[in-house]
Amino acid sequence: MASMAKILDCIMTDCSYNRNKMCHTMAITVGGGNCPMCDTYVSISTKGGLLDSLGGVGSCKVQECEFNNSLECRAEGIHVKMHSNHAECATFRAK
Repeated sequence: MASMAKILDCIMTDCSYNRNKMCHTMAITVGGGNCPMCDTYVSISTKGGLLDSLGGVGSCKVQECEFNNSLECRAEGIHVKMHSNHAECATFRAK
């Protein structure tokens, strides 16, 4: 049985799900066309997520990534970074 790829760290400290550079939503969606953006990123004053939960990758829409298998991330874990003013999967590797 496959397991969900975990978010190892996230530098997007202004994201409502981020606490101490860790993601605390249950799962994110990665992708927006060919860009491995974190579609779950949200910057509002309210903090969200679950403190006892570390985020995982619920789905990945970037089919050009070598870790994408049937829209699921098969990396052991991912890093989220800032790229061109948006949150992005730093673990992305083109096929």
